[in-house]
Amino acid sequence: MIRKIIKINAEACNGCGLCVNACNEGAIGIVDGKAKLLRDDYCDGLGDCLPSCAANAISFEEREASSYNRELVMQRKLLKQSMRRAMPSKVKENNEKIVRSPKAQLGSIKKPQPTFNEQTSLTNWPVQIKLMSPIFPCFEKSDVLIAADCTAYSYANFHNDFMSGKTTLIGCPKLDNIDYSEKLSEVFSRNNVNSVTIVRMDVPCCRGIEFAVREGIRKSGKDIEPETIIISTKGKIIK
Repeated sequence: MIRKIIKINAEACNGCGLCVNACNEGAIGIVDGKAKLLRDDYCDGLGDCLPSCAANAISFEEREASSYNRELVMQRKLLKQSMRRAMPSKVKENNEKIVRSPKAQLGSIKKPQPTFNEQTSLTNWPVQIKLMSPIFPCFEKSDVLIAADCTAYSYANFHNDFMSGKTTLIGCPKLDNIDYSEKLSEVFSRNNVNSVTIVRMDVPCCRGIEFAVREGIRKSGKDIEPETIIISTKGKIIK
């Protein structure tokens, strides 16, 4: 049948994953770092996903598509709900294992290693991309670190290994309602930046910060090739 259904522009998609969360029917997924319509019959054609896409990669089209299968979608939702209800019991079981021997647990906590620098490596303030000004003197002839929020919590020696000697900026492409590329393009165009290092997590939504940095450099017209470092959810450098 011919009906209205969403269309995803793979070239414009930055893989942030916001549309996946916005789609209540589960019709969208991330495949090879890009959003993709997985099943026509899961898409109701109402477009709840459109407002969530900051890259404007989602639109409507009318084409031959399977009709919306409300019954199948509801079955899928009920299955997910039942799985969520089962989750607390597993969490409780794990928590019980942790508190059975509190002394043993306390004794197993690792003390800070003496090789870690206890002094902050932060050289500028503020650090949030949405709060900083492109005309801050700290940007001129500096090495700039642009990191996703979660990286500092995931990688234990973040200050020593990444922040030392750099001007630091942080942000979350999933939660911050701002186009980083516009402000970053001002930073690069107004200042002579020596180098740019991007540190992000190995999760789909974190690709957005790398996209914003590269887009900001492109808009500024500067010839800068950023280095990208990716941190796993286990706190290890994987790239």
